[in-house]
Amino acid sequence: MSKADIGLIGLAVMGENLVMNMESKGYTVAVFNRTVSKVTKFVEGRAKGKNIIGAQSLEELVANLKKPRKVMLMVKAGKPVDDFIELLIPHLEPGDIIIDGGNSHFPDTIRRTKHVEEKGLLYIGTGVSGGEEGALLGPSLMPGGSPAAWPHVKPIFQAIAAKVEDGSPCCDWVGEDGAGHFVKMVHNGIEYGDMQLICEAYHLMKDLLGMTPDEMHEVFKEWNEGELNSYLIEITGDILAQKDEDGAPLVDKILDTAGQKGTGKWTGITALDEGIPLTLIGEAVFSRCLSAMKEERVAASKVLQGPKPSFKGDKKAFIEDIRKALYASKIVSYAQGYTLMRSAAKTYGWHLNYGGIALMWRGGCIIRSTFLGKIKEAFDKNPELPNLLLDPFFKEKVEFCQEGWRKVCATALTNGLPVPAFTTALCYYDGYRCERLPANLLQAQRDYFGAHTYERVDKPRGEFFHTNWTGTGGSTSASTYTV
Repeated sequence: MSKADIGLIGLAVMGENLVMNMESKGYTVAVFNRTVSKVTKFVEGRAKGKNIIGAQSLEELVANLKKPRKVMLMVKAGKPVDDFIELLIPHLEPGDIIIDGGNSHFPDTIRRTKHVEEKGLLYIGTGVSGGEEGALLGPSLMPGGSPAAWPHVKPIFQAIAAKVEDGSPCCDWVGEDGAGHFVKMVHNGIEYGDMQLICEAYHLMKDLLGMTPDEMHEVFKEWNEGELNSYLIEITGDILAQKDEDGAPLVDKILDTAGQKGTGKWTGITALDEGIPLTLIGEAVFSRCLSAMKEERVAASKVLQGPKPSFKGDKKAFIEDIRKALYASKIVSYAQGYTLMRSAAKTYGWHLNYGGIALMWRGGCIIRSTFLGKIKEAFDKNPELPNLLLDPFFKEKVEFCQEGWRKVCATALTNGLPVPAFTTALCYYDGYRCERLPANLLQAQRDYFGAHTYERVDKPRGEFFHTNWTGTGGSTSASTYTV
């Protein structure tokens, strides 16, 4: 058999499916797994009769690759990636390429790119989104790392990626070192936000409007035919229609404690580091944390009092208001995510193509939606757009949704139902359009207790003042620190 176009290490479900995808597009793939029996099982099972070469060792894997060799790691993020990089380096030659397709934290990818390049090799850290189905049929791929590696990997990656209507692949070069994994991290953060918003809409329909899963299934099905059309809305409709073996809705039998793998948390921490108000994704992460406190919540529910939800009004009109609240909040979430990407690009010296990122997310990935096409148009029109809310299309949409959005938040709060993502999105919107926030008082407080200084509205920016508020503080001020 001729040599392979690419090697892949890690035959869990994502790795296997990517290999099958690559082979189906005409590429020969060499495979290796630390538990070698998995290689034999794969080659003699799913991969039988296909252009897939099973390797029993790393030496054999590398020996079976065309130059420059391309080795893709689909292993658990963290130490396993570093371990495999160290095991691979001695077998590779200058110009060979190591690719990490796991959910690595972007600072690790920055470090690894530098380390691998110092050895004369090239490195790519790529986000892969779409789950196991996407890996097999066409994922969204977000590669970053050594720019010189991209031309060698581009044909394979763009062949296996999902395609949008005009045939454009949901994969393009994102930027230097950790840029690809950074964009994947923000994607996952936005995914947390989208899921939380959908859950809040479901909670209101269930506990305020008293709707059944079948009735909600119809609502989500209808929403998926309009401007909310997306993968997550579609699967929510499917989930609500699913029955258990006894014919009862399966969703009602699932324990209400959410898991998480950490990418949403990383997004929130990065936003804090960058000083960017990523409030909606932050609330989505915290909502999962609160859900995990199941035993405490059950105990608290017997002790802590609140209003009993009751709805009097036009149910159909309120469902439309919930749709508007979901759509407007979603716009805010993406606006915040893009603001974070813009800030990080400055910090790390990346040249991100914001319209291109929206295109990469249009298909294959978990947050794919028609909505992303509008984001691409917004950045194509104005690549320097500081905030998505200022784009004419999104500005008009939020204005149209605003009354219903406010009604939903007010009704939920009055009825004691938590809607942290809906409300924080609205607070961000109101804060962003507020010419004068009460931070002048906050600065006075900081100067009072810590001599942290303040700027004045009647003086140029960058000139700092300190007041001796108590008459005993003196004139010495602390150094200024601004996020």
